[in-house]
Amino acid sequence: MSDTTSANTDLPSPPNEAMLAAARAKARRNWFGFFAMAFGVFMAFLDIQIVASSLNQIRAGLTASIQEIAWVQSAYLIAEVIAIPLSGYLSRIFSTRVYFTISALGFTIASAACAMAWNIESMIVFRALQGFLGGGMIPSAFAALYIMFPPEKRIVPQVITGLIATSAPILGPVLGGYITEISSWHWLFLINLVPGLLIAAAVWSLVDIDRPQPELWKVVDIPGVLTMAAFLGATEWVLEEGPAKNWFDDSTIIFWAAFAAASGALFFYRVLTFEHPIVDLRPFKNMHFACANLAAMLLSVSLFAGNYILPLFLGQVRGYNSQQIGETLMVTGAAMFLVAPFCARLARTMDLRVMFGIGCSLVALGSWNMANLTQDTGFWELALPQFLRGAGLMMALVCCSTLSFSTLPASAVKNASGLYSLMRNLGGAFGLAAINTIMYSRQALHDRHLLESLTVSRTPVRDFFTNIPALPGTHDYLVAVARIMQTVQTQATILSYNDAIIAITWVGCFTIPLFMLVSRPNINNGPPIE
Repeated sequence: MSDTTSANTDLPSPPNEAMLAAARAKARRNWFGFFAMAFGVFMAFLDIQIVASSLNQIRAGLTASIQEIAWVQSAYLIAEVIAIPLSGYLSRIFSTRVYFTISALGFTIASAACAMAWNIESMIVFRALQGFLGGGMIPSAFAALYIMFPPEKRIVPQVITGLIATSAPILGPVLGGYITEISSWHWLFLINLVPGLLIAAAVWSLVDIDRPQPELWKVVDIPGVLTMAAFLGATEWVLEEGPAKNWFDDSTIIFWAAFAAASGALFFYRVLTFEHPIVDLRPFKNMHFACANLAAMLLSVSLFAGNYILPLFLGQVRGYNSQQIGETLMVTGAAMFLVAPFCARLARTMDLRVMFGIGCSLVALGSWNMANLTQDTGFWELALPQFLRGAGLMMALVCCSTLSFSTLPASAVKNASGLYSLMRNLGGAFGLAAINTIMYSRQALHDRHLLESLTVSRTPVRDFFTNIPALPGTHDYLVAVARIMQTVQTQATILSYNDAIIAITWVGCFTIPLFMLVSRPNINNGPPIE
């Protein structure tokens, strides 16, 4: 009897109502805190592209040149790409709550400063600050997800973050165009003020998941920070400016490429030899993490390049305004929203490697169907390809974010989330640089081939010159030449767009088998399943 009593007393007591209520209250706090952080990430992603459709208005307001106004976007991207890998170290020093709150408040203040910029120089400085502080929010939210939620509860937050990361860059130019049309370009930045303050207050009140480690200040690797900033900043600048300057035909590109290579060598030497590096590269030893990062980088090439090509085509060839472009591009965003709930369910039951392969196949199929643009292509011709791409990107990127961290220890997640976000940003930068290079070179090639085929011995050309209507005060021949040259240029442009989309298709195809290289992971943070 005594043994039975003793055995019963050793059993854990069932949770009482107070404990259950406390657990439910903590879960609610985590969800509300996560939604606040997710909205901050949405703002940071949105502001990368929100100025894209309004650069001409900003240029006129600040009396800037075409070359200078490009830095309104470049400054944000360069500062953001520097901030992202630093975020893991800084969030350990301050704690996630303090660092995210500082970033959100700073982002809001920088947004107000951008709206009040008095010349192009001040705008570039404020945009750089905005990008640096926005870049701190992105990986912090990804890392917080893995601390706030147990493994079995992470799928839905992962889908939400994947939806934000893919849809915000699409919505940016559309929303920016609407705002500028109904008001002024200043409101591109002023709309951040109220949400930014609310996000900072919510995160400060609701998020409390780790403790600050101020002792890390004593071992900050200053040379590592400087060489990393020089390497990433110069690389981003070369990728931004290279296509327009014909790459290594320009001495400035040669200088900054050499500078990026030299600073990169110093940075990697410092990271691999210093006892407390500013960025820890050890997560790349994990095969799942390495493959997921490479996959996310390639998918970002497809995402950013596709988001870049379609607005250009619709504006340049079809003559669409911002509203019409936005309505056409919204198909991709709608597909992501519709597929997101199914992604959450599939991720719980399906092998993520198979789900990733299906997603990449949809991206490649949608891109292939899009690579037949003509002068008459519009909303309905682009609807199905965009839907396939949006659904595929949603599925594949959810798998990437899950597979990136599912086999890493909790202590490595903060640093790893910065590396993951960095790889995605660099993928987008490489993608835009490659697409611009393809379009520049292929347009010149198609232009030359089309002009070579324009001989009066060909019946269609002869008929075109014969049937061209004359204009008062002009010679029929000159009118015909002008119109046929315009037609040639338009067709060469369309063909170069199709070539670029075919390149995106191949990127999607090459990405499909990536996760066949690794064993099936257990998303509940267990060991891989052989």
